Amino acid sequence: MRICSLIVGAAAILFAGFDIGHPANAQSYPTKPIRMIVPFPAGGGSDTMGRALARKLEEGLRQRIVVDNRVGAAGSIGADLVAKSAPDGYTILLGSTSELTQYPNVNPSIPYDPIRDFAPISLVGTVPLALVVHPSLPVKSVKDLIALARQRPGEILFGSAGNGSTTHLAVELFILKSGIRITHVPYKGSNFAAADLVAGNIQMAIPTMPSVFPFIRANRLRVLAVSTAKRSPVVPDVPSMQEAGVAGYDSELWTGLLAPAGTPPAILSRLQSETMRAINSADVKTVLATSGATPRGSTPEEFTAFMREELAKWAAVVKEAKVRSN
Repeated sequence: MRICSLIVGAAAILFAGFDIGHPANAQSYPTKPIRMIVPFPAGGGSDTMGRALARKLEEGLRQRIVVDNRVGAAGSIGADLVAKSAPDGYTILLGSTSELTQYPNVNPSIPYDPIRDFAPISLVGTVPLALVVHPSLPVKSVKDLIALARQRPGEILFGSAGNGSTTHLAVELFILKSGIRITHVPYKGSNFAAADLVAGNIQMAIPTMPSVFPFIRANRLRVLAVSTAKRSPVVPDVPSMQEAGVAGYDSELWTGLLAPAGTPPAILSRLQSETMRAINSADVKTVLATSGATPRGSTPEEFTAFMREELAKWAAVVKEAKVRSN
């Protein structure tokens, strides 16, 4: 009986150790560098926002945040990497409209579920897109562009960050609202599309503002409108798409921080509080404002509800535009 009592006592101590082990690990988090996956190339809207956020998070978490650009398939390659990572808080995703709520509607066979496979932490911010054209295109306004596209159906080439990406569906929405026919040329990121647009190999695009603003400022691209419901402070003289005559048009890139599903709640809570602190800091606000972005924090629950709404919204656009994966 005494031996049995000793065994039971030892087992109780052992299991008690397991019970307190997980909270203790969460409280000490992080103990090593964290990898932030940005599923688009350096220089785009998501990358600009992610690097500003990472620098500020390093201060609060007291660990290095390594930004890792994993590009391809409208951001789904990077998202899938995070979905399959260990749920320990050391691999996180700077997710966006594209791979979380748009591409899943375009390609239902993607290897992750945007709701089931991620633990939302917080929204981070929103970035406007801009309708831009090569200066050689003889248009000065959105109405001019629509008129030219109707005169030359299918001849105008537009670029995007990939089939089903935010910058692709932004143009598909424009096509639906204006009734024109133009031809899609997909790339592996907005900056690649911007480079070809600047070179004159394609004629128009609706990329993120940060990826093309330097070219706009240098007069190497002509901006006709911004995609959001209101004008952007970066280009206050440029009308919104609705002001330019495209009724009901509104599209933007939003970003948010997510971890793999199953990440301990204490770690998610720490990341959420530090994210809120970061996006409310003067440093991050300045970087976002320079890019024309607006900070937008949230609770994990708010972020989850927002993603569900966005999935439904873009499902309707994809269906009406008959967008399919390659």
